[in-house]
Amino acid sequence: MKTRSGRRNKNQGAGGNEQGGGKICSPLPDFSTLPPERSQKIVRAWWLYDWANSAFATSIMATILPYYYRTVAGGSLPGNRATVYWGYTVSIALLLIALSAPMLGAIGDYTQARKRFLAFLAGLGACSTALLVFVGSGKWLLASALFIVGNVGFAGANIFYDSLLPHIAGPEGIDRISAKGYALGYLGGGFLLAIHFLWIRFPEIFFLGSAERAMRASFVSVGVWWMLFSIPILRRVPEPSVGVHSRNEAHPILGGFRTLVCTFREIRRYRELSKFLVAFWLYSDGIGTIIKMATIYGSEIGIGPMDLFGALLMTQFVGIPCSVLFGALAGRLGAKRAIYLGLSVYTGISLWACFMTNAWEFWVLAFSVGLVQGGTQALSRSLYGAMAPKEKAAEFFGFYSVSSKFAGMAGPFLFALVGQITGSSRLGIVALVLFFVAGGWVLTRVKEDRS
Repeated sequence: MKTRSGRRNKNQGAGGNEQGGGKICSPLPDFSTLPPERSQKIVRAWWLYDWANSAFATSIMATILPYYYRTVAGGSLPGNRATVYWGYTVSIALLLIALSAPMLGAIGDYTQARKRFLAFLAGLGACSTALLVFVGSGKWLLASALFIVGNVGFAGANIFYDSLLPHIAGPEGIDRISAKGYALGYLGGGFLLAIHFLWIRFPEIFFLGSAERAMRASFVSVGVWWMLFSIPILRRVPEPSVGVHSRNEAHPILGGFRTLVCTFREIRRYRELSKFLVAFWLYSDGIGTIIKMATIYGSEIGIGPMDLFGALLMTQFVGIPCSVLFGALAGRLGAKRAIYLGLSVYTGISLWACFMTNAWEFWVLAFSVGLVQGGTQALSRSLYGAMAPKEKAAEFFGFYSVSSKFAGMAGPFLFALVGQITGSSRLGIVALVLFFVAGGWVLTRVKEDRS
């Protein structure tokens, strides 16, 4: 089950603001005007980074590490304590990402070093992931620390990766190039997860000895995969020149946070758009929590690793065509009604998961998530884009990305807190219904035709 947390709308620059905070923008070079052969090489190199880092989202964030955390790193913890600690770990990681995103975006806007920062943050994430190989029984605190660092590297590098897109694609091709990169990421993450599935299922064939050693080997392989396929973007994609200047140029970090506050004040002037943002924060928090907590919850209630990994691998590939079909459905029903349908499915998933006991039920729920996951997120983004003023699209999408990370901390935190208080994560999973119901209700109050 792939999550795109840390990813932003790809039509925006790293800082997410073109005109706010006293900035004066001058045109940046458009590498799409290069000869077609070289331009294609640059685009393919950019695509490959999505193939590279999606292994972290799929195998580390959503699938193998949560299971390993519960059964090995936190295997000695009593009751559901490992699940609770994982929920708090995810919340802390999201908090650090949300706090660092404006700072990193500002640095990207004010320096001619986007690729250097991308290389550093991707390297930080990949090394932290590979170091998970040293996490043994009882070392849950080390696992939490390495995951947090890796997640910050993953999301931070994506800021600089996304900011390169407007400079390698013309306006007429940016959506197509962005979508193909997203699809390639799904394929890359799913392909490596399939290899990991075989390692864990047949460790003797691959000379790994046991399933635990196979999972440790998968951590190293994700780090190597990430760095290996990051090489093309670092070698072939040109570094954009600095084209943004500001009165606060000596303090770009302060400027980044100031821009965020100014954008928030500006968005408040758009009443319907503000209501939609509240709805999105609520229901996307529930969606993100299900993605991040599904594996560790399944392992707690006794579902075996092969069923967990196999079902989530299925979700990965079900999500590709269903995202497209969901978009076609929105063309008939309208974006809001299609989102209501997705939220209804997620509500049913949360309620069913509370009473789930068998592996086949997990497979059904994973398939159901694949049906609506990509479509709900994509339609939310497009509905927001349709309601936002076009002249402020980049600025408003920057706020959309950063604010959703702050809001996204509540779901994992609530899941962990309820589980800690009650001693069972079943009530934690059903508590997510509140996010879907509240988000859907606020969405009914949004009059997009008045935006």
